[in-house]
Amino acid sequence: MSILYVVGIGPGAYGKMTIEAAEALKNSDVIVGYTVYVDLVKEHFPGKEFLTTPMRRETERCELAFLEAEKGKTVAMICSGDAGVYGMTGLMYEIGVRYPGVELKVIGGVTAAIGGAAVLGAPLIHDFAVISLSDLLTPWEKIEKRLELSAEADFVICLYNPSSKKRKDYLKKACDLVLKHRSPDTVCGYVKNIGREGEEGCVLTLSRLHDTQVDMFTTVWIGNSQTKNINGKMVTPRGYRL
Repeated sequence: MSILYVVGIGPGAYGKMTIEAAEALKNSDVIVGYTVYVDLVKEHFPGKEFLTTPMRRETERCELAFLEAEKGKTVAMICSGDAGVYGMTGLMYEIGVRYPGVELKVIGGVTAAIGGAAVLGAPLIHDFAVISLSDLLTPWEKIEKRLELSAEADFVICLYNPSSKKRKDYLKKACDLVLKHRSPDTVCGYVKNIGREGEEGCVLTLSRLHDTQVDMFTTVWIGNSQTKNINGKMVTPRGYRL
């Protein structure tokens, strides 16, 4: 039976990839992925065969990986962050039922919520919710409901895909929903290009975040009612006695 790894490569930098992920890629004959992600790992794994598809060709990419594995090759399908968090793992399992001769092995990675949290300080020390603002696969009405209920429940909220060329005002709309339940002074943060060249983190208030323009390579954190700014770092207490 052929092995097909589904690998989370972390936020970008090779040093932020897990040892298990790096070993899986070293042991693979073929590495398949979105063009941008393949470019992040190419230099570290010379001699491999690399196959790519552009954005929105996810199903084709998965099929390509299975077809290569059926040839008896060891294949790695790579995703940024963790392949099981807004990644390809679910689709790989769905498509995999048509390829009984290929065994999937999932390798976890560092997702943006975790990698970026380390840049900001300690925003996720208590309960949190992760919500994508992309309405490509999820209706905006459902995203709105998830945002409002998470804000009402006082979760720290981590936002993936907060903006794009077609969704320039989505972060502002999300902040409007959260402001129904949170103070404008709520401590928030964002990190651009996590684990990549040009990484930049910023801690700011919810009111300032509301008027901040971000891009699709940015992840956003909105603190809960207890989150503090401690010397420029975003910190959510868990409640330990001092």
